[in-house]
Amino acid sequence: MSASTISSFRSAIVPVLLLGLIAGCDKQVSGNRQAEATPTASAPVAAAPKADKIDRTHKGDPAPSVSFEGPDGKPMTLARFKGKPVLVNLWATWCGPCVKEMPTLDAAAADITVAAISQDKDRPTIDAYFAKNGFKRLKPYLDKNVALSVTYEASLPMSILFDSTGHEVWRSTGGMDWTSAEAKALLAEAK
Repeated sequence: MSASTISSFRSAIVPVLLLGLIAGCDKQVSGNRQAEATPTASAPVAAAPKADKIDRTHKGDPAPSVSFEGPDGKPMTLARFKGKPVLVNLWATWCGPCVKEMPTLDAAAADITVAAISQDKDRPTIDAYFAKNGFKRLKPYLDKNVALSVTYEASLPMSILFDSTGHEVWRSTGGMDWTSAEAKALLAEAK
């Protein structure tokens, strides 16, 4: 396949996949209503993980070599996390369940490396979101080409736990309370 054919294919498929991501997030928030999706102290926390939400069918699969932006804006891959367990979370500022679980991901990052990789289109959007919410441990990773969502056929939010060798332990779709006892037990499965 020629480079121009691949480029044409990517140009055609990305909008279709973005529509799939939007459809997958059951509580989307438009850019103008983003503040409504920002969790508050009185907002209910995302549900604790349920065993039926945990997909172990890809256990042992290596992390993909897809490139995304690190917090510094430079390209990186999941290989950079090799040597320690990492919870990869695919999310977006317009996704209600994603936004709701972010504070619990920030808390979970005290015990495990969390790579919250935004599927938004630009860095200023996620930088503003991070500044507004004052996360203490999360860093603003960005996959503006939604390459990870395409690779995982993701419905947001999606979380994938990798062990220290860079192999998948499990994945989950939907918002979670990452501070719950069940979530802590699931995260402890990565060694």
